[in-house]
Amino acid sequence: MLWTCTSFIGGIGGQQEAPCGVVNASAVCLGLLHRVPSAEKKAAKRARNAARQNAAEFVYLFREEFGNIECGTLLGMDFSKPGEYKRFLKSEIWKDKCMKYAQFAVEKIFGFEERKRGAEADTD
Repeated sequence: MLWTCTSFIGGIGGQQEAPCGVVNASAVCLGLLHRVPSAEKKAAKRARNAARQNAAEFVYLFREEFGNIECGTLLGMDFSKPGEYKRFLKSEIWKDKCMKYAQFAVEKIFGFEERKRGAEADTD
């Protein structure tokens, strides 16, 4: 599962105009959080809507917290330039910024999961 998001480093494949990899990976996680068998048509439609709503809320909250969702803007780096990724690693900016983004995402996704469990408990 970890490999599903490896291309999100530096945006998507290093394209700095793309959303931060944490934002992309969070959208993937929210899809997985809400997954149901596609044969269950009504439940699948509700799940898709919930995943999209959670993703929209996550993007809003991320932007509110950090000012932007674009990788290059957040880090002040252009990963499409040769050597930029090496510079990124050497600078250890990821320890400061990227780890904060990841921590934020984990906390928010767990919050979405708790809400989902609460809603499911209410329907039981």
